[in-house]
Amino acid sequence: MLRSVLRAALIGAIVLVVVVGLLWSFQRRLVYLPDDGPVPAAAEAVAGGRDVELTTADGLTLGAWFIPGPTADAPTVLVANGNGGHRGVRAPLARALSSAGLAVLLFDYRGYGGNPGSPSEEGLALDVRAARDWLLADGGVPAERLLYYGESLGAGVVTELAVAHPPAGLVLRSPFVDLAAVGSEHYPFLPVRLLLRDRYPVAEQVARVEASTTVVLGTADSIVPPEQSRAVAAAAGQLHRTVEVTGADHNDAVLLDGDQLVAAVVDLARLTTDP
Repeated sequence: MLRSVLRAALIGAIVLVVVVGLLWSFQRRLVYLPDDGPVPAAAEAVAGGRDVELTTADGLTLGAWFIPGPTADAPTVLVANGNGGHRGVRAPLARALSSAGLAVLLFDYRGYGGNPGSPSEEGLALDVRAARDWLLADGGVPAERLLYYGESLGAGVVTELAVAHPPAGLVLRSPFVDLAAVGSEHYPFLPVRLLLRDRYPVAEQVARVEASTTVVLGTADSIVPPEQSRAVAAAAGQLHRTVEVTGADHNDAVLLDGDQLVAAVVDLARLTTDP
């Protein structure tokens, strides 16, 4: 009987070690879910859009769409995507923001939308910097008119950028406290915090952001618990407002390009133009 118990325990330990080893090796395939495309031309997806290329500090060329505003100094929104799909999925958001008088840059991270490279926290930090650099240098966007918008994982990307390069305003849609916190919700039986290579410490970093910050969340979010988004809002150093979309789940249309979401971005953009 004792031998059977010991044998079962040994087998269980071996299985656990193998599972943990596999998760360590392939964890980024669980975090990042890129869609290679095809991605349509910008003008086909958003009226007035044009295809542009971004160059990262480590030499990658990334595809992007720029939708100019009605005037040269119109507020501009740099959109950092979540962990799935490609920029084509965010075309409705770009159309809605463009209709509201804002300029928009949609881009794909490395490994997404046919781009070269493999995604990682360090890599995405370089990618979003390339997007910001293009807007300031090639897009002619005044720094005082530039807002960052981060969706889910993208909230971690733009919050880190906002600490290093403060924007005119920061919008975080469905942000998590940090990647390990949301990972633990979905894999409670694993030592997620010990295993993860990428951290995205949103709550920790948003406390250091000097720009006005708006947090948008869905009260029925099954991917990022609403409590985590509220915790990010509570941690924000310059919280402008929190917008709770009642009954909305993580990927519902109302959180992709719904009226409350768009109004929250437009409201923050007004701060860049008010005297």
